Amino acid sequence: MKKTLLWITLAISTAAFAAPESSAPPALEPTQPQVMAAGMAADLLTRFHYTPKALDDGMSQKIFDRYLKSLDGEKVLFIQADIDRFVDARDKLDDAIKARNLTTPFAIFQLYQQRLRERLVYARAVLGQSFDFTVQESYTYQRDQASWAQSEAEIQDLWRRRVKNDWLRLKLAGKDDKAIRATLEKRYDYALANLKKLKGEDVFQLFMNAYATSIEPHTNYLGPKATEDFDISMRLSLVGIGAVLQERDDMTVIRELVPGGPAAQSGSLKVGDRIVGVAQAQDAAPTDILGWRLDDVVRIIRGAEDSVVKLNVLPADASPDAPQRVVTLVRRKVSLEQQAAKKSILEVKDGERVQRIGVIALPTFYQDFEARAKGDKSFKSATRDVARLLEELKKERVDSVLIDLRDNGGGSLNEAVELSNLFIGSGPVVQQRDARGALRVEGNNKASVAWDGQLGVLINRGSASASEIFAAAMQDYGRALIIGEPSFGKGTVQTVVNLDAMARSDKPRLGEVKMTVAQFYRVNGGTTQLRGVTPDILLPTLRNAKSGEAGLDNPLPWGQIKAAQYQPLGDLTDILPMLQLRHEQRIAKDLDFRFLKEDIAELRQLEGKKATSLNETQRRRERDAREAKQREREALRQGATSASAKSPRASEQDDGLQANERTLSAELAAEKANKAAKDVFQLEAANILADQLSLVQSSTRLAQQVLSGFSRLKGESAAVAR
Repeated sequence: MKKTLLWITLAISTAAFAAPESSAPPALEPTQPQVMAAGMAADLLTRFHYTPKALDDGMSQKIFDRYLKSLDGEKVLFIQADIDRFVDARDKLDDAIKARNLTTPFAIFQLYQQRLRERLVYARAVLGQSFDFTVQESYTYQRDQASWAQSEAEIQDLWRRRVKNDWLRLKLAGKDDKAIRATLEKRYDYALANLKKLKGEDVFQLFMNAYATSIEPHTNYLGPKATEDFDISMRLSLVGIGAVLQERDDMTVIRELVPGGPAAQSGSLKVGDRIVGVAQAQDAAPTDILGWRLDDVVRIIRGAEDSVVKLNVLPADASPDAPQRVVTLVRRKVSLEQQAAKKSILEVKDGERVQRIGVIALPTFYQDFEARAKGDKSFKSATRDVARLLEELKKERVDSVLIDLRDNGGGSLNEAVELSNLFIGSGPVVQQRDARGALRVEGNNKASVAWDGQLGVLINRGSASASEIFAAAMQDYGRALIIGEPSFGKGTVQTVVNLDAMARSDKPRLGEVKMTVAQFYRVNGGTTQLRGVTPDILLPTLRNAKSGEAGLDNPLPWGQIKAAQYQPLGDLTDILPMLQLRHEQRIAKDLDFRFLKEDIAELRQLEGKKATSLNETQRRRERDAREAKQREREALRQGATSASAKSPRASEQDDGLQANERTLSAELAAEKANKAAKDVFQLEAANILADQLSLVQSSTRLAQQVLSGFSRLKGESAAVAR
């Protein structure tokens, strides 16, 4: 899991604020636990990583460059003189970690804070100027390959153009000068406020990840807070009030109430309500949380199960000075069901009959490791949830099952193996090779088959790690048709080492190191590393070949080992050309796929473009062309039978606003509309599965080939039923 510092990213992605010098954020310094954690992490990474790298001058240079990139990757803050100022540190960060002296990385960060604040102050001052949108000039928004600015004048001109671009976007969206100025002033004020909320733990995690990812992309340092969030994401539960929170205008706003959670059951809270104070049961007065970081608010609202928390709440429609309500809640264990496996059924017309395709969407391979270790028979598990959903789909008499793993970034390796055995029965699923070259085959020789019918797997570039293990096993066994985009290409295995446990510390002070300890290989001997899983039927994609693992800085290479001993269950070779032909014929008549292909062609033409014009006439011409194309598409949709269909690529025009500047109601409405939009990829995958079943049922030869090994599955399934 790559951890991005929200506050740093947010500050960099916005612009400016005019504030007195006294409002500069305080200098941040490393703590003793942090320097201790740095030394312990270095010991682990240099000794036990899958590809251990010495912590020497060469590694120091990589850390230095990566740390600067994480602070100012687009080169909009520092100038060349700033880089020269720390040039001597480039070879000494290894010594700093070994000597447990992190003064230098914190000093670099302090300069980052100073420069960002200076750029923000300048940018806000630019709002007082008038802009000439008739001149021919441009704003370069992609500067990762650019040189550092050589002077203050050069970087100020860059920021002038940046603010001018912000202004022009809002102007093109129909706002007048007064509204534009107010919007940008508020935006820039918010940016500086977030800059002042940065903490030493943010700096330390950023620096340690510059070190960890210099070894290999999937090695990370997780601070105590990040560790807690990672654990929650794996067990899909937490102890709290059951509310999704969001920061808006320095207030904590309720964005969503989790069904069945304490907040929803109380009937005293609703979406849009603002939490302005929090008190524990024993507190006489609430703590004012106005202006707090969201993660800090979340952590004081969470607590021990059955404990009491009191919230001071401003109703959604109340003014800031309106009377506050006090809502008292008892914390409970809350399941994050929105991230769990879910099922649905798609009906596809096949001649005179209708095929029912059961779809199981799996967002992540989750497992409550702690509950399982304690012997809790009801521990949360992706495999157990999918098995339950399969039983429900059987009762609903579906013809085929589609496992939707799009944007499933992985999770538990054990879950990927157990889920695979639900569909192949007994047999190896994946091979692991550790740093010593020792090979271990993962699989279950006593597994029971949960579904012995036709199966498909839908993947995209966001399907990674455990998703790729499952998809690759289904493909190698000939058990399922793989449909979609080539997957991410992450073929490595990570373990998490708790530094507090190593130090025998009772308090969470040191965090964890998630490091790569092995590489996994398919049962056919290949690896998904770099290349990912190539679908049997490719769907059109907006993503280019450089996305995924291949687009990262220092990924491990592709490799191959000896195949494991396994028996394929089917052979899809002969049926694939027929499925491909039917697929192409169908999408050639589909408006959504036609529009998608047009968007792909346009995107490919724009790849490499790094600047946009600041000439209003030219920008209006470009906008008008986009709007005309959109009107033409809507007219074509209205004339088609599927008038409610929507292209998978959002086509709304630019409103010039950032996400936090839109109203909560508008944001929620957009999300609802996106969820309701026709999922053309999932529907086409269902059509392909319907084609496959139709072809198999019409041809004895194809049935014998595609289903050659299914008799074993049928036998195991029948044995389970008895």
